[in-house]
Amino acid sequence: MAFATVWNYCVPLTIITVACMVRTAHCQAVQAENVTVLEGGTAQISCRLQNYDGSIVVIQNPRRQTLFFNGTRALKDDRFQMVLFTPRLVRITLTNVSVFDEGGYFCQLYTDATHHQVATLSVLVPPEIPTVEVKQEAVEGGEVELTCVSPRSKPAATLRWMRNGREIPGVVSQQDNGKTFSVSSTIRIPVERKDNGAALSCEAFHPALGTQRRLRHYRLDVYFAPTVRIVPPSGILREGDSLTLTCSVTGNPLPRNIQWSKINDTLPERAEISGPTLQISRLSQSHNGTYLCQAQNNYGRAADHYTLLVYDPGAVVETHSAVPYAVIGGVLALLVFTVICVLIVTIWCSVRQKGSYLTHEASGLDEHGEVQEAFLNGNDASQGKKEYLL
Repeated sequence: MAFATVWNYCVPLTIITVACMVRTAHCQAVQAENVTVLEGGTAQISCRLQNYDGSIVVIQNPRRQTLFFNGTRALKDDRFQMVLFTPRLVRITLTNVSVFDEGGYFCQLYTDATHHQVATLSVLVPPEIPTVEVKQEAVEGGEVELTCVSPRSKPAATLRWMRNGREIPGVVSQQDNGKTFSVSSTIRIPVERKDNGAALSCEAFHPALGTQRRLRHYRLDVYFAPTVRIVPPSGILREGDSLTLTCSVTGNPLPRNIQWSKINDTLPERAEISGPTLQISRLSQSHNGTYLCQAQNNYGRAADHYTLLVYDPGAVVETHSAVPYAVIGGVLALLVFTVICVLIVTIWCSVRQKGSYLTHEASGLDEHGEVQEAFLNGNDASQGKKEYLL
């Protein structure tokens, strides 16, 4: 503990020597110890004496009210108790200490002159676990404002926000309430639906806590519109089978009512709805169609659909057996088409070659007739022939 200045209640040095030599006595002194205690605890206020000769010792509170006079109680406050009175040490205790007990406690020694020493009592108020206040609800795509509050501490506590091992800087505000302080730290963070349930913490630090921790855990509550997905059955559904569709819904808040319907029709008579599940027994082709699942909360609406196609087992077998015949028919059609094309090309080439031969033959007959006509007319055959050749 810290000690206050020691007051030596003697006259100045030259007189001290004389006084002490004449009286053959030593000078008296009193010493007070400063005390720091936690609120609600017990404080020990001590006055140490030097060369005490039986003079009057008085202890007073910060309001200068006398608590004890030479070991005798003077103030009716049972929280104060005299626990020790010796020529060397006077000690009192104060239980259930509050901040209003703070101040200087006077150790007074009455000799030829009255002197005193002050023991300062300091009271620490550790913070309680802080609280978290939410200004407005967190909605997907927006921001959330969180305020960590430590309403009472002395000295003022230090607040720290943490998320995933990282500190989040906050805007700190401090208010003096007279004897204690209230402190707050505010953060603003953007939120998405993936942040729903994210863990944050706010911790208060204070010199009076030592190894103790004042920690408040908080989980983000992010509101978002629902999502809907129908879980389809596996395999092919045939007549007489049963259908079970499950509507998987997410959202915050989780939609309470899930609606099943059939597009452009009413639900079959055999349809049974149990929460998110739709069941239809003894399926037939009359049950074919598109089934819809819808969900809604205060932040949006969502839906998903499933198209049911019930197969006739006989039709399925016939379809599989008809596949090879279709392939064979296609190959035969391709062959017939190829043969027809070859015949057409062959005929066209033959007709073209025959027409060219007849044209050349006609040209030869014309030339022979002209020569014969020239001979009959008496013309020079050679001349006529020359002119013809030209």
